[in-house]
Amino acid sequence: MQFPLVSRSGRIRKLIAEHRDADIARIELLTLPGGADSFELAAKFCYGVNFEITTANVAQLCCVSDYLEMTEEYANENLASRSEAYLDGVVCKSLEMSVEVLQQCEGLFPLADELNIVGRCTDAIASKACAEQIASSFSRLEYSSSGRLHMNKQAKCNGDWWIEDLSVLRIDLYQRVIEAMKCRGVHPESIGASLVNYAEKLFKRKPTLWTATSRPRVGLMPGSVGFEEKTVVETIASLLPAEKVAVPMSFLFGLLRSAVMLDCTMSCRLNLERRIGSQLEMATLDDLLIPSFQHAGDTLFDVDTIHRILVIFSQQDESEDGGSGYDSDGPNPPSQTALVKVAKLVDNYLAEIAPDANLKLAKFVVIADTLPGYARTTDDGLYRAVDIYLKAHQGLSDLERKRLCKLIDFQKLSEEASAHAAQNERLPLQAIVQVLYIEQLRLRNALCCSFSEDNQKTAYQSRRISNGALSAAMSPRDNYASLRRENRELKLELARMRVRINDLEKGHACMKQDLEKSSSKKLMNSMKKFGKLFISHSPFRGSSSPSKHSMVTDSKVTGRI
Repeated sequence: MQFPLVSRSGRIRKLIAEHRDADIARIELLTLPGGADSFELAAKFCYGVNFEITTANVAQLCCVSDYLEMTEEYANENLASRSEAYLDGVVCKSLEMSVEVLQQCEGLFPLADELNIVGRCTDAIASKACAEQIASSFSRLEYSSSGRLHMNKQAKCNGDWWIEDLSVLRIDLYQRVIEAMKCRGVHPESIGASLVNYAEKLFKRKPTLWTATSRPRVGLMPGSVGFEEKTVVETIASLLPAEKVAVPMSFLFGLLRSAVMLDCTMSCRLNLERRIGSQLEMATLDDLLIPSFQHAGDTLFDVDTIHRILVIFSQQDESEDGGSGYDSDGPNPPSQTALVKVAKLVDNYLAEIAPDANLKLAKFVVIADTLPGYARTTDDGLYRAVDIYLKAHQGLSDLERKRLCKLIDFQKLSEEASAHAAQNERLPLQAIVQVLYIEQLRLRNALCCSFSEDNQKTAYQSRRISNGALSAAMSPRDNYASLRRENRELKLELARMRVRINDLEKGHACMKQDLEKSSSKKLMNSMKKFGKLFISHSPFRGSSSPSKHSMVTDSKVTGRI
């Protein structure tokens, strides 16, 4: 019974030859790849039992035939040549079959890698995916009305159907496939979509790992709970395409939350923070609310991570002008529009974290002060956040409240915000006086904007406000009362002027209507008077022939006309 095996397997032949003199009852093949199932397939082949080579067993057959040395040297059309022919001629021609074989290689390392089974399947998947995208791109080409060939972007792209197939691979094999696709030139958007799909599959299998109440996994070791997920997060972060638009912003923040919770490497977290910071204007408030996974007594949200992201965003001009190594096909360094969006986002974020009792003043100030002053077109949002912080932290000293209010440019407040600030007892007295100064200037400008003297006074008082100077002859409280009194007088005067203007406008409208009604009647009366005047002075009245006197009179009448 052993002769068929001996005749086709070089390894078994050598083992028997080495122990020819001994009575061998059993041969142990402890390192046989695939175990008993693989040996059973090899034995069936040797004894002529028919079975089909498929994607489910071709990787096993390749490995076991190499291990048992079932090559052409010992028999024609041996198992090694038959399985290799199926692998190259059938499997590598199909993307789906290559994925299936690659999945079967997970339990056959390192021999499957040494035999280049993994490499051939990986290259086949990458080349087929690239070919599918090219074919899909050609299918979307069409002629415009002018006869020019262009790409129909609204047509559905069917070249990424393979994304779902790759989600079954183990992370190390998936990594090799994605790297091969990058080398082949597969679209970054397709690679990004595949990464998102792969991560979502993992998140669905382990949903409890990403809840806000979960505790961080610190010092994860191979085999421990969460180590596989940590490896997946770090690998996906390293595989992200360089292009900014390749993956959604929400996905990047999801990876960052997972990286913080799973205690991923610092390089992984910094990489994600750098990518987020380069396109922060696309984020939402929910994205920024990263839970803090530190010990008790810390803030509810991870403020330090958001601060680093804001620093990266604000420094984009310098880094990218100097030739950043981060290649990008996305938008240029932050424009004023991007700065305004991020400023509103930061103000909303500050208002959200302000009620946290554990949020220190220094952290609140450093977040608010990260962006340049010209990023905010209005400081209403910042004032709202400061007011919420003052309300939640009533134990602040006067110096701390003054430090907090220095963040606000009160000249950028709207009328509603200024009116609220002028009566806000939580603000320090100096800030309220400053608001009243600005309100007074606005009223004076409304009343006296056409006079150069008042313009000079306004400029002088604006300089006083910017320098934070108060009147030296009066105490702050007296100055406060005086300003309130002057503002009331100015408001009354402005109200009187508005009433006068309304009265003048009504009178003008009535006069205009009267003129329109009487214009036609007055015109007819004046024409009648003119006709009578002309007849009374006519040189032909009572005379049949003209005279010198009548000519002179006629000339006078003509002159009057």
